[in-house]
Parts: sequence; structure tokens; C-alpha cells
Amino acid sequence: MSAKKGMIGSHLSIAGGMAGALREAEALGLDCVQVFTKNQRQWKAPPLREAERDEWIAALRRLKWDDLAAWRTVSHNSYLVNLASPDGDARARSIDVQCIELERCEALRIPGCVMHPGAHLGERPERPRAAKAGDRTGPPNGTIGASERAGLDRVVAALDEIHRRLRGLRTLTLLETTAGTGTNLGADFAHLAFVRDRVREPERVAFCFDTCHVTAAGYDMSTPAGAEETWQRWDSICGLESIRCVHVNDSEGAVGSRVDRHAHIGEGCCGRSCFQTLMNLPVLAGVPKILETPKGEDARGRPWDRVNAGRLRRMIKSTRPTRPSPRRA
Repeated sequence: MSAKKGMIGSHLSIAGGMAGALREAEALGLDCVQVFTKNQRQWKAPPLREAERDEWIAALRRLKWDDLAAWRTVSHNSYLVNLASPDGDARARSIDVQCIELERCEALRIPGCVMHPGAHLGERPERPRAAKAGDRTGPPNGTIGASERAGLDRVVAALDEIHRRLRGLRTLTLLETTAGTGTNLGADFAHLAFVRDRVREPERVAFCFDTCHVTAAGYDMSTPAGAEETWQRWDSICGLESIRCVHVNDSEGAVGSRVDRHAHIGEGCCGRSCFQTLMNLPVLAGVPKILETPKGEDARGRPWDRVNAGRLRRMIKSTRPTRPSPRRA
């Protein structure tokens, strides 16, 4: 499938062997795929078997997806990893597990590993919440509280340690935007920029933009003006070129709700402008856009991944803007 179709993929299961995810992506007509390289809810995992690696690499080559520069594959790390934890033992375990994850990605020729920044587990900042669907709250304002800063400092130190242990490793860590539930970091674009700007090897850190999370965090992209404003804000804080993966999900939660629940494209609170603007940014044309929407089939028996991918592809225009318009003073 040509990247000109939008580089649309999905998070697919590795049950029965990792190469099965590549075969399923091919059958669905997808351009790329996201996988877990091991059980994401367990600290320990058996070493990657050589036969499984060889089967994966052979499938990549058959699909012509084995070029690291093409970014046809990404992984998502374990949900247990929390590099922002104030507990030294938990943070050390997280560092160990993240190193293993990145080593597995390197062995599998996966160029990027998506990772949530983590939860600082300290005092929660006071922020407005949307009471119900249709309410609108403003986006995060870039102010980093004391507990947030402490957590972000721990993420920086942990990434520096990971990079020290894994010198020369090519797989990038992709910090993901989050909905900001509880004390989770990453709801404010400034959190991601803070980490990248302070690690000793910033070239080993990039970002994953999640449309559901960004909406739930308070960035309103439901109108063309709101979508353009959000992308302008991102570009000024983090830079469009820093995005190496997009999670394309609609949001069950309203703007600013801090509710992280994914919906099918066009069936949530993100708004058509959110996806239409995204699909027509040339700087993101070759970036993998991964569906994490519910699986199964629609009322006509079609796989939901195929349906959602089709909805996104139909939003691609023949003529695209070069990037969001410059901010007005």
C-alpha cells in the first residue's frame, strides 16, 4: 500500500506470533502497524526468540517495510513503565523494562517506541473539567507545577540513564500526549518539550500525537479554526517535524474532560476538522497514523479498522496546505 494513501495503520495483535500482525495489516490494506513486542501488562517476559525475530524480518522484507527510514512499524511499551515515579525502586524497574523494550525494537527493526511520560504521583494541579459533552474548557496553558516539574525531571534523568546504557541504539523513544487523567504527565504540550529540551541526547527523543488524548486534555479541534490553532500551538512548542507517530482516535470524552476513552472516527467529540486537518498536513504525510479504535466488525460485517481507515482516506484532499498558518500577533 502506498504511503500516498496517508500512512494509515492500526495497533494489531501479536497473538500467535509477531509476524501475524504484519499479515493482518496487509489483509486490511493498511500502510503501517503498531504492536506490543511482549505482554504489556507483565514486568517480565521471555527473551525474543530468534525464530520469531526471523519470521518478523522476513515478513517486513516481503512487504518492503524493512527500511528503518520508512517508519512502517512502531511499538508501544509496557503500561507498567513509569519513569516519573517518585519511588526509586519502581523507577529503576521501569528503566530496566524500558531498556529491554528498546533492545527488542532494535532487533526487530522497529524505528520508534511509543511511551507515556508517566505519572508524577504528587499533588494534582487544579484545572477546569468539562462537566458534560458539549462543554468547552481551555487548553493547558504551559504552566508547569512543582509536582509536575519534579516528575518531568525524573523522566529526563531516566531517559539519560537509558541512553547511557544503550549507546548507538537507533530506535527512538516517542513520548505520547496524554489526556491528563490523575497525575499523568503529557496533557500539556509543554511537558513533552520540557523533557526533549533537557535530555542529553535530544535526537533520541521524538513525539506521538494522540487525537483523543489531546481533545480530552482540552485542545479543541472541532472547528477548522480550533484545529489550526492547536497545530500552531504544537508547532511553536514542540515542532511539527518532531512528530514521528500519530494515534488517530476519536474521543468519547468531551473537550477538557480528561477522559481517555477512544471512539470510532467521526463518532466522538474530536470533530471532523480534527481529522481533516491532520490528514492534509504534508509534513505528516509519511508519518504512521495508527488507529487504536475498538476492534470487531460494523453492522455490515466489515472490520472496523478497514472502515476507520477508509473514513480517514476520504478526508485527504488533492491539494494540501504546506503547514498551519503562522500565528497572528
